[in-house]
Amino acid sequence: MSKVKAWISAARLRTLPLSISGILTGSAAAMLINKFNPLIFVFAMLTTLGFQILSNFANDYGDGVKGTDNADRVGPARAMQSGLLTAKELKMGMVITAIITLLIASMLIFAAFGNENFILSLIFFNLGIAAIVAAITYTVGKKAYGYRALGDVFVFLFFGLLGVMGSYFLYTHQLQHHIYLIAATIGLLSAAVLNLNNMRDRFADAKVNKNTLAVVLGEKNVKHYHAALIIIALGSAVSYFILTNEIVLQYVPLIAFLPLLLNIFTVYKNVNPPLLDPELKKVALSTFLFSLLFFITTLI
Repeated sequence: MSKVKAWISAARLRTLPLSISGILTGSAAAMLINKFNPLIFVFAMLTTLGFQILSNFANDYGDGVKGTDNADRVGPARAMQSGLLTAKELKMGMVITAIITLLIASMLIFAAFGNENFILSLIFFNLGIAAIVAAITYTVGKKAYGYRALGDVFVFLFFGLLGVMGSYFLYTHQLQHHIYLIAATIGLLSAAVLNLNNMRDRFADAKVNKNTLAVVLGEKNVKHYHAALIIIALGSAVSYFILTNEIVLQYVPLIAFLPLLLNIFTVYKNVNPPLLDPELKKVALSTFLFSLLFFITTLI
C-alpha cells in the first residue's frame, strides 16, 4: 500500500459524516431565522473535518503505542497496527493537521466576527485549542480520558454542544431558538456511536485496562445506557420540532430514527459483541441522515 493510501486509511473516512452532523444541524437552525452564511458554513465544515482527522490520527497513534490495537481488536486494522505508518510519521501528521486546522479555524472566527468582537474571537480561538487538545488526549498520554470512561462525555460536549451550539452562535451571535435541544440530540447520538464501538471492543479493552464506559457498566447496564441515549435523543428532537416548527415538512428528519430504534433491539439481542461492528455504520449514518434531512427541509 502506498503512503497516500496509508494516510487515507489512518484518516478513517467512514467517521467523517458523523463529524459534520453538528455543523449541518447548527447551520440549519440558523437558517430557520435567516442567519445562514455560506462562508461560515464552508470554514466550519473544514474545521470540523480537520478536528476529526486529527482525532483519528491521534487514536491510531495512542492505541498503537499502548498496545490496545492488537490481534484481539475487532474493527478495521489501524495504520500503525498494520505497519503502514510509524509512530514518528503519525506524530508528524498530527502536528501538521493541528496547524492547518487551527489556521482554518482562525479564518472561520474572522468570517464570523471580523474585527468587531475581540472577546468572542478569543473565546472561540480557545475553544479551537481545547478541541485540538481533546482530540489528541482521548488516547494519547498517561491520563488519556478515553481510558478513564470519559470518552462519551467529551463526545457529547464536542460533537453535540460545541458542534451545534457553537456553529449556531457563529452565525447568529446568540443562543436561543431552543438550540440546546437539537444540540443534545446530535451529542447523544454521537455518544451512541462511540458506545457501540466500545461495546464491540469491550473484552479486548478490558484485557489492556482501557476502561471505557462499556467496560465499567458491564454487558447488561451498557445496553440500557445505549437505549437511553437514543430514546432521549429522539425526545429532544421531537421537543425541538414542536417548539420551533409549524409545518409537517420540518418533521421529516425524524425518519432517521427508524433504523436507530431498530438498533436498540439489535443491541439487546446481541450475545457476541464483535457482531455489533456493522451497527456502528448504521447509527453513524442515521445521525448524518437526520442532520442532512434537517438541513435540506429547512433549505426548502
